[in-house]
Amino acid sequence: MLVLTRKSNQSIMIGDDIEVSVLSVMGEKVRIGIQAPQKVPVFRKEIYLEIHRETGAITASDGNAAASDVPEHAAEVDGSLRELGDSAA
Repeated sequence: MLVLTRKSNQSIMIGDDIEVSVLSVMGEKVRIGIQAPQKVPVFRKEIYLEIHRETGAITASDGNAAASDVPEHAAEVDGSLRELGDSAA
């Protein structure tokens, strides 16, 4: 894992298309902004995991992706993520 330190109004780039900006820091809370192409779904991790659980890509017992399930459900998960991304926009 790469760990970076940023202050308010500073950003990091992920590739050429994704910018993550620190908008503000208030106590233990950090507000971030993510600018990414519309085709790239962006979700809080708990929502992302829930989508995977609903499609069967994450096992309920350990929360890890089962290697045999991921390719089988990848298209379905991608479709669900895109639908959620479109409805959030």
